[in-house]
Amino acid sequence: KALQHASADRQINKEMMFKRMRQNGLALRGVAPEWRADEEVVLEAVRQNGDALEHAAQELRAEKEVVLEAVRQNGRALQHAAPELRANMEVVLAAVRQNGRALQHAAQDLRANKEVVLDALRQNTRALCFAA
Repeated sequence: KALQHASADRQINKEMMFKRMRQNGLALRGVAPEWRADEEVVLEAVRQNGDALEHAAQELRAEKEVVLEAVRQNGRALQHAAPELRANMEVVLAAVRQNGRALQHAAQDLRANKEVVLDALRQNTRALCFAA
């Protein structure tokens, strides 16, 4: 019975956390570590503000789905992604298509990739200074 009550309380708290993240994703910064490690909560936060990725647990910064949501909302959130995702073509393309200046946070080889650089330039001509 106590376990059911705890589970129900957690679900209520989670719904409240979702609401909070939908209003201000950066509120993730001030929540307990358990919530920063909860993929569903972090997804709500980064959908509202991609920069919330900075406050997500390290393991979620390496989750492709989470990082894609973040960079689609704010390409420059790429800077908070795990190195392996900064070297992932799909993630980097999503980032530079949202904000060309995100190119500066891509892995070196992708900063030299023609498709990536052209997409970055289409979004922001000033991205050229970040091409390798």
